[in-house]
Amino acid sequence: MANAIRIIGIDPGLRRTGWGVIESAGNSLRFIGAGTVQSDDTCSLAERLCQLHDGLVGIIQAFEPEEAAVEHTFVNVNPTSTLKLGQARGIALLVPARAGLAVAEYTPNAVKKAVIGVGHGDKKQIQMMVKVLMPKAVYNGADSADALAIAICHAHHRQVTRRIPLAAAS
Repeated sequence: MANAIRIIGIDPGLRRTGWGVIESAGNSLRFIGAGTVQSDDTCSLAERLCQLHDGLVGIIQAFEPEEAAVEHTFVNVNPTSTLKLGQARGIALLVPARAGLAVAEYTPNAVKKAVIGVGHGDKKQIQMMVKVLMPKAVYNGADSADALAIAICHAHHRQVTRRIPLAAAS
């Protein structure tokens, strides 16, 4: 695809962090890769964060994205779980930033609205729409499908935000 931009979407989680890489050129989207980085829950928190870090570093080196998008943390009822998720999210923000990528952040509702058309929906709807938008997409579960949805959301939003300054200049 001419003038394509490669985007990595990251769905942070301490147990499984989903990732999805797409290329976007205008209204065209192309699937590049998707998967999960998993941490070993028998290890200490510090070791698990290192596992997520090292896994994401390897993905970014392998796929060479130009921009990144990360989902905002969903606030859980359990404060301990929320804190651990926040630490995993910190890794998801740090790794692409250290690689020199611009990192955008999106709420879960913004991602759902961009992909399924409404701000609320379940994981099955997201997976179905990812397949509709990118029929060749292959992913290993909800975490990687969500990461692809985050990348798709960014592809749509970056087009709009790039047009606003041009429209203001006219």
